[in-house]
Amino acid sequence: MASIASNLHIVRDKVSQAALKVGRNPEDIQIIAVTKTVDIPQMEEAIAAGITAVGENRVQEITKKYPLLKEKVDWHLIGHLQTNKVKYIIDKVKMIHSLDRFSLVKEISKRAQQQGIVMPVLVQVNVAEEESKFGLKVEEVIPFLKDIVGIKGLKILGLMTMAPFVEDAEEVRYVFRDLRNLAEKITKQAIPGVEMKHLSMGMTNDYEVAVEEGATLIRVGTGIFGQRK
Repeated sequence: MASIASNLHIVRDKVSQAALKVGRNPEDIQIIAVTKTVDIPQMEEAIAAGITAVGENRVQEITKKYPLLKEKVDWHLIGHLQTNKVKYIIDKVKMIHSLDRFSLVKEISKRAQQQGIVMPVLVQVNVAEEESKFGLKVEEVIPFLKDIVGIKGLKILGLMTMAPFVEDAEEVRYVFRDLRNLAEKITKQAIPGVEMKHLSMGMTNDYEVAVEEGATLIRVGTGIFGQRK
């Protein structure tokens, strides 16, 4: 069985090749190791191999694992976030990737201000409009951003999307391209307090295409840790 370190080496190599193919600097892309159901020893192995950021889908997993690893790694909340769970992770995570509604904006704002912090957030966009996925439709994003201008305690740093799961990643290239185009459109609008520094897109089966289309954060689980239990 391949080790976590050798899997990570393969992922890094593929990221490099995809970036160079389109004239990007591979160092501009961060690999976030998705640690859903991954145990602490495997996480420590990934950290030892050079992983600096992990992505968790569930608040419960962050609250369980955080005391054991704390600042050894940056924590990203990449899954759907219920408003009533914000208080459990606001002082633990480096970034929230799944901002998708006004009630969540208000709660993050309130909890961040209580902690005296500004929380970096990404707006989740359901580019493919899959019924099973959360996120705003493409045309809803700019009005949403204009609505939340000036709200304290959080900083919009970009967008996140998930592409439909397909065998051939080329089939979902449009999803990543549409997200990048949306980010460029938002930048031109110069909405106060909104930056398009990050595009969180691409997972184990499609991250190379996502990198070619401008991803700065890719979320890779199976590609690093193998198939989940």
